[in-house]
Amino acid sequence: MKTFILGVAICITAFFTISAVSENSASTTNPLTANFTVGDPGIASINALSFGPEGILFIGDSKNAAIYAVDTKDVTAGKTPDRINLSGFDEKIAASLGTTTDNIRITDMAVNPVSKHVYFSINVTDGTPVLLRLSGEDLEHVALNNVSHSKVALKNAIAVDAKDRRGRSQRVWAIADLRYHDGKVLISGLSNKEFKSTFRSFSFPFTNDQDYASLEIWHAAHGQYETFAPIKTFDVITLDNKDYLMASYTCTPLVLFPMDELSGGKHIKGRTVAELGGGNSPLDMITYKKDGKQYFLMANTNRPVMRFKYETIANFKDSMTEPVKEFGVAKGVAYDNLPMVNVLQMDNLDDSNVVYLQRTSSGDLVLRSRPTKWM
Repeated sequence: MKTFILGVAICITAFFTISAVSENSASTTNPLTANFTVGDPGIASINALSFGPEGILFIGDSKNAAIYAVDTKDVTAGKTPDRINLSGFDEKIAASLGTTTDNIRITDMAVNPVSKHVYFSINVTDGTPVLLRLSGEDLEHVALNNVSHSKVALKNAIAVDAKDRRGRSQRVWAIADLRYHDGKVLISGLSNKEFKSTFRSFSFPFTNDQDYASLEIWHAAHGQYETFAPIKTFDVITLDNKDYLMASYTCTPLVLFPMDELSGGKHIKGRTVAELGGGNSPLDMITYKKDGKQYFLMANTNRPVMRFKYETIANFKDSMTEPVKEFGVAKGVAYDNLPMVNVLQMDNLDDSNVVYLQRTSSGDLVLRSRPTKWM
């Protein structure tokens, strides 16, 4: 569920469209969609995807600084594919859009837990966001211009013209990662506040209320406390019957925040439990269980997929407060490097299988599934 770039220009040709909604008005019998409307939500970009209940897809749009809940109506129970192994996947996407691989940008991937269809978000440089879903080995275009949806705008989002110290736009990080958890939509990103790093939560169905907290971490690779970098990817972990946000940042601290404190506009300092090495940025994080034990996987730009054991995290009681001076050295919570490099996106297909996008040593972009027993 992170961004990687495949190109710079596009002209999309029409192809078979699977509409995400019928022409009828949104259902008023389902409390989850009772406040939905049918029409064009005006999505300007797709930075992050996450599925909620009953085929509802949450879309993070940094350009508009907004979250959309889209009723995909993709609610027919599906069977997990025996195996997914598709090579040339970027070429497959590009061909379905009538272009080439240097003209597309894949931003996220999410599995519908009901239908088992895999969804992909594509941003194109002419400003057109595209949503595709994989059915069998075929890609289908999910229309976004006439959908049953609801929307909530982020308050105090990072400004459109905000730049970092290297002159790069920060607006793309208005929404860095997104996850549906326990009836809420959780968002990491940047705000326009003094302490920019922000965590937001929205009850679903959406209301006018939204909660947030600003964040501070000890960045061991940088040897300083920081408040300006967004959480790049996160998950939720339960420790001693209490939920914690487990968050990772560029260069690559792993930090725990108590979920019950991330509210009311408070400024919260996290507990850094690992420094996973400079010169790297986390891309995606998922969790699974095997033989009754919980694990977390994290994909990275310049490191193999890391596997964390729940008990290793739970048993680490320290808080890192000293710098790690040697470049690339990892300290803190122990982890395993899996023999999986250049993994760009991951998600759970079901309780026993994971699907992932990977760039092979030959440059091929492949979409594969793998049983968790081999992870």
